[in-house]
Amino acid sequence: MAGRDYRWKSPPPPYYENYGFQQDNNNAFSRQVFQPARPHVSPVPHYIPQISTIHSVPAINENKSQTWWTPRRKKIACIVAATGLLFVLLIVGAVLCWYFVTMSCQMKCGTSGSCVRSYQWCDGVAQCPDGEDESYCVRMSGPDFQLQAYISATSSWLPVCNENWGDSQGRRVCQDMGYSTYVKTGSVSATYAAEGYLKLNTSVVDGKLQSRVYRSSFCTSGVVTLRCIECGSSTKNVGNRIVGGSQASLGDWPWQVSLQFNERHVCGGSIITSNYILTAAHCVEGIYSSPYSWTVYVGSLYRSTAGIRYSVKSVIGHQNYDTNTKNNDIALMRLRSSIILSPTVQPVCLPNAGMPWASGQSCWTSGWGSTYEGGSSSSVLNAAMVPLIDSNTCNRPAVYNGAITSNMICAGYLRGGTDSCQGDSGGPLVTKTNSLWWLVGDTSWGTGCANVNKPGVYGNITEFLPWIFLQMQTYG
Repeated sequence: MAGRDYRWKSPPPPYYENYGFQQDNNNAFSRQVFQPARPHVSPVPHYIPQISTIHSVPAINENKSQTWWTPRRKKIACIVAATGLLFVLLIVGAVLCWYFVTMSCQMKCGTSGSCVRSYQWCDGVAQCPDGEDESYCVRMSGPDFQLQAYISATSSWLPVCNENWGDSQGRRVCQDMGYSTYVKTGSVSATYAAEGYLKLNTSVVDGKLQSRVYRSSFCTSGVVTLRCIECGSSTKNVGNRIVGGSQASLGDWPWQVSLQFNERHVCGGSIITSNYILTAAHCVEGIYSSPYSWTVYVGSLYRSTAGIRYSVKSVIGHQNYDTNTKNNDIALMRLRSSIILSPTVQPVCLPNAGMPWASGQSCWTSGWGSTYEGGSSSSVLNAAMVPLIDSNTCNRPAVYNGAITSNMICAGYLRGGTDSCQGDSGGPLVTKTNSLWWLVGDTSWGTGCANVNKPGVYGNITEFLPWIFLQMQTYG
């Protein structure tokens, strides 16, 4: 059922016409000289006043086009045109502002897909429907577990100074992250941080860590390290070198579990806390999403003697899992009771931010999958060493032709010969750094089994850390 999927397929303002001044077509006026009739000569002399001759000038018929386009009207037209242009520019500006505010998503709510501005993330007010913008505001960084908090004012993660820090603060942070356990707090020398450090404000006692700290440009006390859970211990000798793999020994992969549906082995999984198992979303699709038919077996090498069993309380598949592309192929199982830990039953460490995974880095994959393509599941736990392959290589046309997203990671050999196969779905891909074992991926999909140019594809656990901690906080 839920083995790796091997059926992968690549898929103008108004204008005015100025006719200028036209040629005057009026006929030139003519003068008429009036010749008065010869007057009657009176025998009596008398005075006759001289009358000036008056010339009448006919009215000139003006062409209306000469007078319409006056300087005043020109000025008005210019004002109207400038106003119209300004109006258009304002509209364009408003549209651009709307686009960059609403469409340029700085951070996205995982459940709803709605966008949140970076300064709203971890500001103490939940903008996302499920509150995930306030759920991943503290984290551990690097292989030495340095504590960092996200500050919305600068949209950056800053290390926390050890000044005034103690166990009570450590326990509180672990609880806020979703852990039910606390191991210890410590400190390491502070390296230069361009944006500064965070110091505990002892006058503020309520609220989460990001609301109880202030920025400082120096830190002389060292920065806080925090361990919330004991993890990553194994008896495995990495000098020792599934298809092309070898049989495991008890204690080599103490986080490996067998997930059985109606008492039939279906998928693998990894212990990440005493209450949570991490597996692949494609393992829990459809009828397999019901928790009641699932049983988790821990601490055994053999499927026939499956070890200690635990029932499942909740099955939590990633809400954005795509069954066709296998993007977001991750799920959690919340157990009804806590796993009893021992040297052969241990959690694997979740990767901290900034872990240095590199192309060619040695990793191990384990499970009860087929030892050859088309074969039946193995009765004993097997494991194989596979190197990481960078996404650019894995996305080449001859390999997976652009199908690898940022939520996936490739491991294996392009020449073929060593791979994870059916039955290993959901199982761990781990690596050893700083003497601890870290969960790099969960087995997701591939084409065939150990074929040339077809390495295994895994869920990229680092990309899923915010989602994982949100579920742990939500389900307890």
